[in-house]
Amino acid sequence: MPRSSSVADLIFPAPQPVLVPVTGGGFFPVRRVYCVGRNYAEHIREMGNDVREPPFFFAKPADAVVIDGAPIAYPPQTRDLQHEIELVVAIGRDGANIGEHAALEHVFGYAAGLDMTRRDLQAEAKKAGRPWSMAKGFDQSAPIGTIAPAKAIGHPATGAITLSVNGAERQRGDLGDQIWSVPETIAYLSRLVSLRAGDLILTGTPAGVSPVRRRDVLEGNIEGVGTVSTVIG
Repeated sequence: MPRSSSVADLIFPAPQPVLVPVTGGGFFPVRRVYCVGRNYAEHIREMGNDVREPPFFFAKPADAVVIDGAPIAYPPQTRDLQHEIELVVAIGRDGANIGEHAALEHVFGYAAGLDMTRRDLQAEAKKAGRPWSMAKGFDQSAPIGTIAPAKAIGHPATGAITLSVNGAERQRGDLGDQIWSVPETIAYLSRLVSLRAGDLILTGTPAGVSPVRRRDVLEGNIEGVGTVSTVIG
């Protein structure tokens, strides 16, 4: 009968947990990062797609998360790195097959985040009918701001969401423009996978996505939620 394992049995050290600071103190341990595609009508149109369709999801690894203010490297194998400012939902309670009426009970809090995208790799993947993993899930592709607990800020359904590069505004929208609301998104996703405390959901981006270059300063803000910033190294 095999003996039980322990830390001493590891053949190399286990990865350190990914921790995002929480407003008021403490850290949110990240388990998985889910992202909603095409959730603002204007962004859908600028990308050349139909406006209304069921939500779909892709994922980033937990260690793609970068803490607010830390720089990120310009990734290899791309000439078209683009920004996407997004509302981040932090799940604080496990659940599967969650009803819309109960979805917000599973939310710990919210943050501003960036879904950095190698747009040229994404375009190639779309054309070939292949996954977007290397376009979306590369190293340092998910800068996340401090998480604001829902018990402090409530559950924002409206409010300006903006992104500036070097002080010039590039993206502007409103949370109320989301095609799929946060409760709808949580309910739909929870029918596909079991959500767990520690999961993050990036909920889509408004119009205005565009390329960034080395040394660009990115500053995102979501009214009533918080900010996120980074510098492209």
